[in-house]
Amino acid sequence: MSSHVLAIDEGGTGVRAYVFDHDGREIATAYAEIGLSYPRPGWVEHDPLAIWERTLSVTRTAVEHAAIPTSALAAIGVANQRASALVWDAASGLPIYPAIGWQDLRTVARCEELGRRGYIVHPLQSATKFAWILEHVPDARARAAAGTLRLGTIDSWISWKLSGGACHVTDASNASCTGIYDFFANRWDEALLDALELPAACLPTIAPTSATCGTSDADLLGARVPLAARAGDQQAAMFGQLCTEPGMMKITYGTAAMMDVNVGPSLRLSPHGAFPLVLWGLEDGVTYCLEGSAVTAGAAVQWLRDGLGIVHDAAESETLATSIADSGGVWCVPALQGLGTPYLDASARALIGGISRGTGRAEIARAVLEGIAFRCAEVIEALRADSPNAAIDVLRVDGGASQNDFLMQCQADATGLVIERPVVVDAATLGAAYLAGLATGFWRDRGEVARTWQRERLFEPRTTSDERASAMAKWKKRVALARGEA
Repeated sequence: MSSHVLAIDEGGTGVRAYVFDHDGREIATAYAEIGLSYPRPGWVEHDPLAIWERTLSVTRTAVEHAAIPTSALAAIGVANQRASALVWDAASGLPIYPAIGWQDLRTVARCEELGRRGYIVHPLQSATKFAWILEHVPDARARAAAGTLRLGTIDSWISWKLSGGACHVTDASNASCTGIYDFFANRWDEALLDALELPAACLPTIAPTSATCGTSDADLLGARVPLAARAGDQQAAMFGQLCTEPGMMKITYGTAAMMDVNVGPSLRLSPHGAFPLVLWGLEDGVTYCLEGSAVTAGAAVQWLRDGLGIVHDAAESETLATSIADSGGVWCVPALQGLGTPYLDASARALIGGISRGTGRAEIARAVLEGIAFRCAEVIEALRADSPNAAIDVLRVDGGASQNDFLMQCQADATGLVIERPVVVDAATLGAAYLAGLATGFWRDRGEVARTWQRERLFEPRTTSDERASAMAKWKKRVALARGEA
C-alpha cells in the first residue's frame, strides 16, 4: 500500500529530495549542491547533466534513508527554479549547451529590441534564452526546425529524465514564467514563438499542475511511480504554505527572495514592477498571483562565504550579526545581480557604505542581512500597493534563510508585519508533495492537507510606523546610489 510521497525541489544552487508521510512529516531527506558558473559578467550557467545526476542521487538516497520500498511511494512531485532554459537532443537526451540560469542577463539587448517591436519579454525569463542557444550553437536552428531538439525549463528536463524520455511536460505555473505563455488561452504564444523562431513542436505540453503525467522509469528507481505534480518553486511554496485564499502572501528566501500574493481567479497586472503569474491549475480552475523579487538574497550570504571569506557557512552570518549591538553605521544594498521589484533595473550594482576603520566582519555581515530585509520590504510595499483590498497582516516565510532568526526579526521590523515561520521551511518541497498526493488520492482533499501544516514561530514587529518610514526613506536614498542616480 502506498504510504509516502516523494518530492524533489530543484533550487538555484542545490537539489533536495524529501519523503513525506500522510501526516506531512519529513521522514527522510537528502541534499546535493549544484554548482554555478559565471563565464562572463552577467552570465549564469548550470551543467544539466550534473543537475540530473544529483537529482537521481538524492532521490535514491532519500528513499533509502526512509527505509521504504520504492513501491510504497504514491507519487512524485517536482518543484523547480523556473525560468532557467535548457535545450537537449530528443534522441540522445544530451544537452546541446549548458542550462542558462534564470538570473542570467545576456539577453538584455534582445529583450529591449523586442520591446521596441511591441513585445514584453524580460531578460530573467526563458524565452530569449532559448533563442540565444539556438542562435549560438551550430546547426541548432536546423535541428529545432526538424523537431529533433527539446526546449524546456528544469521541470521539463527532470520529468523527461525520470520518465526515460517518455514525458515532455510542464505546467502553467512554469510556462507563465517563460515569457512565451498566452495567459488567456493557456498555451504557448504563437506571435512570440514566431518572433523568436522557436518551434512549438520542440516545447513541452502544458499539463495540469496536479495530475499524473506518466511514471518514473522502473530501471531508475526500482518501480514505476506516478509523476503527479510539477510546479514552479514559488508556486509550490505558496501551496506548501497553504496560501490558497486571495490576499495571502509568502516570501521564500532562496538564492533570491521571492514574494507572492494570491490574487484569485482573475489575472491582475502590476504598475509596480511585479509579475503576473499562474499559481496553479487545479480542479477548480486557474489561480493567479503577483510576484515580486529581490534578486539577491541567499546569494548575498553565499558571497560573504565564497567571495569575501567572511563566514564559513550561512549560519555564521547570524552569529556575527548578533555579536554586535548595531552595524556601526555600515549599510549594504545587495544588488549583486541588479534590482528586481519595483525597479527592474538590471544595471544596478551592489554597494557597501558607512565603512570606518572600526568596521569588521560582524558589521558587514549584519549590514548584508539588514539590506536583504529592506530589499524585501520594498517588494512587499509594491505588492501591497497592487492589492489594496487585501488585508495582509501576516507574512508566511520559508526557504533556507528563513531559519535565520536575526533576519526574520529584521523583516518584521522593516515591514511592520507579523512573520510566521512553519515547521517545514522547505515549503516548495512540501507543496510539491501536497500537489502530487492530491493528484493520486494520497490526500483526499485540501482540508485533509491543511490539517498537516504546523507553525514553528512568530516574529512580532518591534518598530513604530514612524521609525519604519524614516528607515525606509534612508534606504531609498541608498538604492538611488546603487542605481547611479545620485
